[in-house]
Amino acid sequence: MFELHPRLQADTRSLGDLPLCRVLLAKDSQYPWLILVPRIAGLREIHHLPPAQQQQLMQESCAVASLMEQALSPDKINVAALGNLVPQLHLHHVCRFESDPAWPGPIWGARPAVPYNAQDLQREADNWRARLATLSGFSPLLD
Repeated sequence: MFELHPRLQADTRSLGDLPLCRVLLAKDSQYPWLILVPRIAGLREIHHLPPAQQQQLMQESCAVASLMEQALSPDKINVAALGNLVPQLHLHHVCRFESDPAWPGPIWGARPAVPYNAQDLQREADNWRARLATLSGFSPLLD
């Protein structure tokens, strides 16, 4: 049975599900940051997925990146599957701007996360849910 890793659970807000992946909003207000997590128990690596699910993951990742690009016009979108601290397969999608606090370096380890206040986190989650609702197969998860 699929369960989010405790660290992902603590550091994100669940927005909803695409056909393969749960979509999460990172709770760091410094960066527009969505995370895709395939809803498959015990999954650690992309190459462990069967080819059809690899393609589905890539389609969902590209759809989310395109949505972020259309909504925010970032200078760059970083997409990464890092798993040193959280072994559960998850793909980060981070909009980067030349004006962001870590530019041009990586966001990891650059500075501590700046959490949203409760009202801003709810607003950001609602805004992303509305945008994600335009994607085929998206089912929102409400708080």
